[in-house]
Amino acid sequence: MTSRSPRTTARPSTKGRAVARTTETGGTAKARTQTLLPGKDGVGTVRRTTLPGGLRVVTETLPSVRSATFGIWAGVGSRDESPTLNGATHYLEHLLFKGTRRRTALDISAALDAVGGEMNAFTAKEYTCYYARVLDTDLPLAIDVVCDMLTGSTLDAADVDAERGVILEEIAMTEDDPGDVVHDLFAHTMLGDTPLGRPVLGTVDTINALGRDQIARFYKRHYDPTHLVVAAAGNVDHAKVVRQVRAAFDRAGSLGRGDAVPLAPREGTRLIKAAGRVEVQNRRTEQAHVVLGMPGIARTDERRWALGVLNTALGGGMSSRLFQEVREKRGLAYSVYSYTSSFADCGLFGVYAGCRPSQVDDVLKICRDELETVAAHGIDDDEIRRAVGQLAGSTVLGLEDTGALMNRIGKSELCWGEQLSVDDMLAKIAAVTPDEVRAVARDILGQRPSLSVIGPLKERQTARLHEAVA
Repeated sequence: MTSRSPRTTARPSTKGRAVARTTETGGTAKARTQTLLPGKDGVGTVRRTTLPGGLRVVTETLPSVRSATFGIWAGVGSRDESPTLNGATHYLEHLLFKGTRRRTALDISAALDAVGGEMNAFTAKEYTCYYARVLDTDLPLAIDVVCDMLTGSTLDAADVDAERGVILEEIAMTEDDPGDVVHDLFAHTMLGDTPLGRPVLGTVDTINALGRDQIARFYKRHYDPTHLVVAAAGNVDHAKVVRQVRAAFDRAGSLGRGDAVPLAPREGTRLIKAAGRVEVQNRRTEQAHVVLGMPGIARTDERRWALGVLNTALGGGMSSRLFQEVREKRGLAYSVYSYTSSFADCGLFGVYAGCRPSQVDDVLKICRDELETVAAHGIDDDEIRRAVGQLAGSTVLGLEDTGALMNRIGKSELCWGEQLSVDDMLAKIAAVTPDEVRAVARDILGQRPSLSVIGPLKERQTARLHEAVA
């Protein structure tokens, strides 16, 4: 059970999906089934069934494997929390493992352990996912257990109090990793005290203040079937998965109203106006952890393909500019990279480096100079070709297991409402032109950056940080 930072580049597109074929499936109320991606010889076929209560079931079939991953995605994350509820989404994620009307917490874990399965969950800023990976023959068990957790949780007051200590320990563990915390600090630097700027885990104060009734109301409001997407990938039969999911939700009385429709993907046009902001947490750490960055783009922005190529060339691998300049040529940092975070209505672009405190000024100057150079002059054609190849390869290699496939189809359905085949994704990447990369470099990197730092900095160093983003 983890929180998940959205330091990834969005990949699925809002265009290019296959023509859907619609059929009606049985039951007292009709369900609508569509083939979204036909696959090749039945391999990689993606289908979606929308049940009468608005619950969506999406599957990708791979007959050649012996495993299956089943997950349920909820369209709720930490950005849906008020200040007093900060951390409630993640708290709830923990509590759904604590027991249902049919199973104790031990029953839940023992059921999957007994078949060698894996079960976990993660919470992000805009969604939550619960999943299990099992042998294909044990998929009915995984479906039953995970659906039971989502629909039958008791949210016992004693469990709420007991799990509070676990979450406080998780916060403490995260705080002991400044290389991770600095990204939360950067989100706050850029987005301020807003739902997107607050930590997914919440704070010690908000977790201590949360009670069972608050969490139960949050659960009831956000775990309606219209907010959920069920996803399964591997050696699965779509019709069987639909029947098993429908039976599990029907048994719990959680199918919802027959006329309900799925919740539409989030949208909006939030503008991030942060420029030249600096936040420093002075800690006794061996390294200083630095993130220099600026506003990025929303996940539906068509420029995301070009930004993905730019991000790869600038700080996405060992041959990237930042890695070569900061680590290989000067030996100033062990870890240095760039990343993008994309949300429904905005995004972030950041450059991270971990270095000795005495080297912060030098590292920041190199990073700032590289960003300014690329903004003004772009990336050369050879770097772009290499980045396109690297991004294409990593995209395919990252989808080589059923868990990754389940994540792709589940997130695509929840966040975009559509699916894009791997071939179409590769075509989108290959179609990126040098001019598009240079244009997005001007748009993104040409902005005045902001800065977040965690480390044992002296007072004069902290003063110089403000000059670094002036």
